[in-house]
Amino acid sequence: MTRRRLLAKARQGDQLREGFQNIRDEQGIPVDFPADVRAQAEQIAAAPQPPPTRSGVERRDLRALPFVTIDPADSMDLDQAVYIERRGAGYRVYYAIADVGSFVEPGSALDVETHARGVTMYSPDLRTPLHPKVMSEDVASLFADVDRPAVVWQIDLNSRGQQVEVDVARAMIRSVGKLSYEQVQRSIEDGSADDSLVCLREVGEHRQLLEIERGGIDVLVPDQEIEDDGPGYRLVMRTPLPVEGWNAQISLLTGICAARMMLDAGVGILRTMKAPSDADYEQVRLTAQSLGIDWPYEQPYAELVRGLDPRVPAHAAFLNLVTVLLRSAGYTVLTQAFGNDEPASLRHAAVASAYAHVTAPLRRLVDRYGTECCLAIASGEPVPQWVIDALPALPDEMKRADSRARAMERAQFDLVEAVLMADHVGETYSAIVVERKRDYVVVQLHWPAVRTRVADPTLELGTRVTLELTGVDVDARTVTFRRAA
Repeated sequence: MTRRRLLAKARQGDQLREGFQNIRDEQGIPVDFPADVRAQAEQIAAAPQPPPTRSGVERRDLRALPFVTIDPADSMDLDQAVYIERRGAGYRVYYAIADVGSFVEPGSALDVETHARGVTMYSPDLRTPLHPKVMSEDVASLFADVDRPAVVWQIDLNSRGQQVEVDVARAMIRSVGKLSYEQVQRSIEDGSADDSLVCLREVGEHRQLLEIERGGIDVLVPDQEIEDDGPGYRLVMRTPLPVEGWNAQISLLTGICAARMMLDAGVGILRTMKAPSDADYEQVRLTAQSLGIDWPYEQPYAELVRGLDPRVPAHAAFLNLVTVLLRSAGYTVLTQAFGNDEPASLRHAAVASAYAHVTAPLRRLVDRYGTECCLAIASGEPVPQWVIDALPALPDEMKRADSRARAMERAQFDLVEAVLMADHVGETYSAIVVERKRDYVVVQLHWPAVRTRVADPTLELGTRVTLELTGVDVDARTVTFRRAA
């Protein structure tokens, strides 16, 4: 399951630009890197490439494999490259991940700064990277037609897409293409795709079926784009392409394999999430009801979301809102080994499996440490002490970073909703009560997909109500409703 993104195709007038910058200032999002960090990154970029491995083990030479990267067209921080070949009735997946661990010296100014940031922060008008751009969008990024150091996962699958054998090691690769999702989808549909991309579709579909069998929840959350609408703006949903789901399955597969390695070895850090509560499900059920989505009580939630069409506005709105069920996700450090019957507390409920983050080290701090654990385990060597020393603090560091990112994202959506609704004061909207608090209720509008408070605690859960928009404060990023007369 992915988080929704707010994208900007609009001209970005002063009101939105200033609002986005105010939000970044409120959240303490840094404008630039400290001078010593910039200097260190420049030094790293100027040094002979590739950087030597700390273990002294020679990198495998996989430059003959025709890896490609598949990302949004404007992406420059390319974490992953993929190549898939047929192996008898099954497949061999090669998944190359940017080797950030070879560039960042433990305890250095750069390392300290990445721990303070935790993740790359995304705004509609700006990306605040985890690493200086000379690294994340240059020497460490898996660009096409240049040699790059990488951590390469080799995963053998049977004809159903089930993992048979897994290995991971440092290597040199040379991507042959920087592809966009649109390019790959078009080539698969018109028959011009090479066999590796055809295999991507086959493996992705096999893994999606296995996810259904596990009871996993697969939600490709639609992006929301700000577009020009005459003198103002409008908010539209961008429907994910099928290839985005197939590509995501390769990342999920790798994370599942990494988690299994860590569980068997008793060392590492997992991405964990407890199962949603009955109250969470009831709130989401009320949201579905408010949007006119039929959800029989006997239908599993995972089955419902797979049947929704992001091209339908009500369905797209629902898919953007169901991330409430992900709010218990966090990280857990392993302190002992487990067999195949690990406790539920070490599993990720949405993935329906044990799972680890290892595929986005340019954008997420924890991936660098999970990757180093797996490299050591695969080689039969002890996990480096600098990794062991850092693991206990990582869950809290990532929690702070994720919380700040979510707060920034919520404020951005609040700003855009206020700007979009500023000219509609006095209009009425259909809504349903989805949550009750002591002094107010939370309501979900049928359309636009706004969730807001109404100061009427007498309303019961599930009550349908007509609301009047009584006020909009763009500076405060608030919209005010009351029950219509």
